[in-house]
Amino acid sequence: MTLAHPADLLPAARAARTGVGAFNVITIEHAQAVVRSAEEARLPVFVQLSENAIRYHDGIEPLAAACRELARAASVPIVLHLDHATSSELCRRAVDAGFSSVMFDASTLPYQRNVTATAEVVAWAHQAGVWVEAELGAIGGKDGAHAPGARTVPHEAADFVAATGVDSLAVAIGTSHAMRERSARIDLDLLDALYAEVPVPLVLHGSSGLSDERIAQAVAHGITKVNVGTQLNQAFTAALRHVLEQTPDVTDPRRYLRSARTAVGHSTLRLIRTIAGPAADRP
Repeated sequence: MTLAHPADLLPAARAARTGVGAFNVITIEHAQAVVRSAEEARLPVFVQLSENAIRYHDGIEPLAAACRELARAASVPIVLHLDHATSSELCRRAVDAGFSSVMFDASTLPYQRNVTATAEVVAWAHQAGVWVEAELGAIGGKDGAHAPGARTVPHEAADFVAATGVDSLAVAIGTSHAMRERSARIDLDLLDALYAEVPVPLVLHGSSGLSDERIAQAVAHGITKVNVGTQLNQAFTAALRHVLEQTPDVTDPRRYLRSARTAVGHSTLRLIRTIAGPAADRP
């Protein structure tokens, strides 16, 4: 299976009101768990590296290379995606590393500066055949579209897509990043309006704050790509902590990392199926 491109997945998913899971990975164990779960579900996924994860690894290429090889060997389509890049330079490095999809996040800038910066990235990325996701924040808001209480205005979102040429748009409908409790609520009326007015696939960030039922509702009402990060890290850490507490003399990292990888896989498989909805039952 060759590396997939979002254009092969997201437009059709948007039309069918189904979703594609997009999972942030920090270690090779995360990436292995995500790809193996996608193969078990027989459904495509995005494997995502964030700017923060790249900074942790002191560069994009080592983990990107591992993800590329896992994707190339997979039996289902895998998209490699750069998440929340705040610089055009990092987007270019991701493209050089084999990514077909980047998120350029200028959402903390005032609206017009966000438009200008995003349009510049879209221009060169499209020449390279690369998909661009962007984020429209509260105008002037320093925390971007996923600050608590932020909401995306449908007509502004439509204008932003037209002005920049982006391929997909992260929208604010009630979630926020890094939530550890699944207590967020989404504005379904707003989501319906966004789906009707914005002609590109809509992306949900901060989904770890939602119950599975609410994630499924978001997809049914128009979300196409669902980003997941914190839930995987919670599963990873809980499993690792359990092994270390139960076997305090263990020194071989494979003992506890295997458990963590398995836990991430269980969470990922459940979420892939939840996000896909009826597609998860297809042969």
